[in-house]
Amino acid sequence: MDLPVDPARYVAYLSVTAVMVVTPGPANLFAVAVGARRGHAAVPAAVAGMNLANVLWFLAAGLGVGAMALAFPFAFHVLAWLGAAYLAWLGFKALWAAFRPTAHAEAHAPKRAGRSALVDGLLVQLSNPKALLFTTAILPPFMDMGRPVAPQILVFAATGMAGDIVVMTAYGFGGASLARRMSEPAFRRGFDVVTGALLICAAVLVALHG
Repeated sequence: MDLPVDPARYVAYLSVTAVMVVTPGPANLFAVAVGARRGHAAVPAAVAGMNLANVLWFLAAGLGVGAMALAFPFAFHVLAWLGAAYLAWLGFKALWAAFRPTAHAEAHAPKRAGRSALVDGLLVQLSNPKALLFTTAILPPFMDMGRPVAPQILVFAATGMAGDIVVMTAYGFGGASLARRMSEPAFRRGFDVVTGALLICAAVLVALHG
């Protein structure tokens, strides 16, 4: 029985994916920011949101998003710019919270933080140019047109998302490990500033690559 993916192509894909996943980008910076500002509990929701977006990106790859990106490049630029604006808004919101300690407790309420982390993660990854680059430029060369496309997309998606889940969670928990001191007003204020700066840096990365 034929394998869904050519083994040599898969090994090459695995190597490239490992580099892409580990390299800090908007998604990983966002994971750090979520962990630092909202704690461990919000990290899985943020990671789930970003990987839900990854599912959509891989589905889009199967439907030919690469051809669409070439045909309608401006639409994808607009998507990236909107994503950059959204990240910047989250960053400025964190900076604003740093100087509004009375609003801090509400902003970090566990239930709301978890739900908004899921939505925020979804929106950030949907507008992440790195995800668009991956599905339009990096994935296609590893596809074997002599084999069924759907099984290949499934294998490649499962591999990429498994790596993303592990690395994003590690980044997020790394940020959250410092969040235990958030009960200290001065430390909390400083972390909100750092969080805002991280998100704004991610927004700049999105804007530049978009």
